[in-house]
Amino acid sequence: MSFSLASRLRSLTFACRGIALVVRTQHNAWLHAAATVLVVAAGLVLGIGALEWSALVLAIAAVWTAEAMNTGLEFLADAVTTETHPLIGKAKDAAAGAVLLAALGAVAVGLLILGPPLLAKLGLTS
Repeated sequence: MSFSLASRLRSLTFACRGIALVVRTQHNAWLHAAATVLVVAAGLVLGIGALEWSALVLAIAAVWTAEAMNTGLEFLADAVTTETHPLIGKAKDAAAGAVLLAALGAVAVGLLILGPPLLAKLGLTS
């Protein structure tokens, strides 16, 4: 298979369609979107530096990536069978756990980066 710009653009279209599907169909993605907007707004207001932005962007990307992978696994599992199956249940639970781990890590990164300047701005530190 050779490289073609048309096939790369088609792949990009599929990827964007997948992101839109996650945002449209997953309630937790709406929470991730709200958290993303709040974190970006806080970073802008607090004037954090490039290194801090890098950590926040990586944390945000990890959560969105985990949510998209979880959604894909759920759709695939549901396509395999509509009946309850213990292994499919375990796979779905593990994928949901991955999203939770990414989200908890992102919260920790956010608190470490945004907490001190926010507390200072509010006059709550000495």
